[in-house]
Parts: sequence; C-alpha cells; structure tokens
Amino acid sequence: MNIKANLYLGDSAKELQKIPENSVDLIVTSPPYADQRKNTYGGVSHEKYVEWFLPISAELLRVLKPTGTFILNIKEKVVNGERSTYVMELILEMRKQGWLWTEEFIWHKKNSYPGKWPNRFRDAWERLLQFNKSKHFAMYQDEVMVPMGEWSKTRLKNLSNTDKVRDVSKVGSGFGKKISNWLHRDKAYPTNVLHLATECNNKNHSAAFPEELPEWFIKLFTKKYDTVLDPFMGSGTTILVAHRMQRHSIGIDVVPEYYQMVKNELQNKELPLLEETKIIYEEVKTQRRYAIR
Repeated sequence: MNIKANLYLGDSAKELQKIPENSVDLIVTSPPYADQRKNTYGGVSHEKYVEWFLPISAELLRVLKPTGTFILNIKEKVVNGERSTYVMELILEMRKQGWLWTEEFIWHKKNSYPGKWPNRFRDAWERLLQFNKSKHFAMYQDEVMVPMGEWSKTRLKNLSNTDKVRDVSKVGSGFGKKISNWLHRDKAYPTNVLHLATECNNKNHSAAFPEELPEWFIKLFTKKYDTVLDPFMGSGTTILVAHRMQRHSIGIDVVPEYYQMVKNELQNKELPLLEETKIIYEEVKTQRRYAIR
C-alpha cells in the first residue's frame, strides 16, 4: 500500500474543513503558545487564546474518528507574576464542545538548561493533553512497554507472603497490587511521564519538538496505515515520523517556507505518493500568520 501525505498551505481553521469527517485516527500537534514567537508568527494573546483555538478544535472533533485520539502539546505562561489560566480555560471549553479530557501526560525535558528568576525555577516540563470523542478508543499499550528496571532484581528477589496475594490499598481507594505478578517479566507498562530531551538539531524552525515525542504516541494510538494529522506541522516532525512508521499523514501550515520545506523532505525520502493540495502561495496573507510548532 502506498503511504500518502496530504499537505495543506493555509489557516488550519479553514483548511481542516477540506478533510472528511471521521477520517483521522490520531492528531498530534503543538500550536502556538500564547504570546510566544511574535517576531516569527505574530502570536496569539493569552486573553484571546481560547476564542482563537475553539473553531480549530471544533474542526478537529469533526475529522477525528470515534476511536481516535487528540494529543495537544501546550504550556501556560506567566503573566504579571502568576500563571495564566488559558490552558485550564481551554480544557473546560473543549469539554463543552464534546471532547473528553481523558488523560494528561507530562513531557519532562531532560536537557533543560539552568535559569534564575526571583520567584520561580526553570520550567523543565510541558503538558501533553489527551482528548477523545468516546471512552472507547484505540490504544495499543504493549507497543510502548519499557524494561522492568533495576528495582525488580532486588524487590522480586525475596517475596513476602503479602507480595504473593492481592494487597488492597490501606486508604480505601479500591486499588491493590500483587507483586508476584511481575516475576519473570522483562517489560512493564510506562508511566504518563515522558523523559525526552528537547530538539537540539537545527530544523530551520524555532520550536521543533523531538521525533521521539510523536513517535511514542503514534505507537500507542495507531497501527500501520492509520492516518495521523498535525494541523500546525511547522518543520514537519509529526508528518515525517508518521511516514517512517508507515502511517498516512495530513499536515497543515500557514507559512509557505515551512510548507515547502516539509514537501521537499518528503520527496527526498522517496515517499511513494505525495498528494499536494492546489493552493497558490500568493493567496496566503502572511500578516495573518498564526504560530505553529
């Protein structure tokens, strides 16, 4: 089967209308953070961020399959000495649209450099919010299992009687564990914290995220030949990783230079079939650009 990559040049809110409903298996994207990268994109203020994003999330809800997943990489900013609430406000408004806020992953940036502020420490993490249309969505947990780790060599060496039965939580949560279940296992399921370094290579883009980030979610929520969408594709990390993993992809970008860069990258990788939307660069009004990652 040929792997397809559909590239769209233009405003995501408009270009998403060209995509059929219930046709996408996974959305992985990092839109502009509020008031960020104004020199490159113009920026969206934190006061207007929710209003700006809701028409886009409405289209994403339409194109996502009932079994699909939406992963939103986003981070609030500090305004006048306190954290802005626009991310929390966006979550609440998206739930009103019909989204289910299913999970929150944390991206721990292993190589964050030091910094000093009078009233806070360096941010070394970002949010990865998971939204779904239904409680029953495709998820392939075995694909992201990790090695058991050194703890198993000592913890499982001498099991107590309690370890051999289901030990119910003492706080009445209803949860329990049976340590002996982990004997002779090489791998375990991961936590919801991803320990990944930031992208250090020059990708001709101001905010590219590492390939390992979309790769992890593509493994977890899709299978071969599924369709992955990034409505703010930027340097095309999600699109290129999806192609390498034999998934169909859809990328949208409002900046002609990034659109052309991703197109060239795909052609250099000898993509079997590259479908290009017929949009003339001159029709894009660059002064209305929105930030993308």
